[in-house]
Amino acid sequence: MDIRMLMKQAQQMQAKMAKAQEELASRTVSAEVAGGQVKVTMNGKHRVTNLEIAPESVDPEDTEFLQDLVLAAINDAADQVDALVEKEMGDVTGGMNIPGLPGM
Repeated sequence: MDIRMLMKQAQQMQAKMAKAQEELASRTVSAEVAGGQVKVTMNGKHRVTNLEIAPESVDPEDTEFLQDLVLAAINDAADQVDALVEKEMGDVTGGMNIPGLPGM
């Protein structure tokens, strides 16, 4: 294979990856736990963009329960983002496992 052709393909893949990362940043996932008592929205960069807590889930005598719900919702959203990143980057790289890439 010609080295120039290989370099061109690498540059094209790099451009596609940059575009995919940009698109991922604008995508969101949502997770809710305990029948919707806690809802979390997270973007493709693992940033929580919204958190909703139902008033009935706030019990001053049991803050640990609420903390557990919030953690569960955030972790669920993060898992969804990881799956989204892995799928999108897998589409760009053709399924090649490239160390150091997000989701790889």
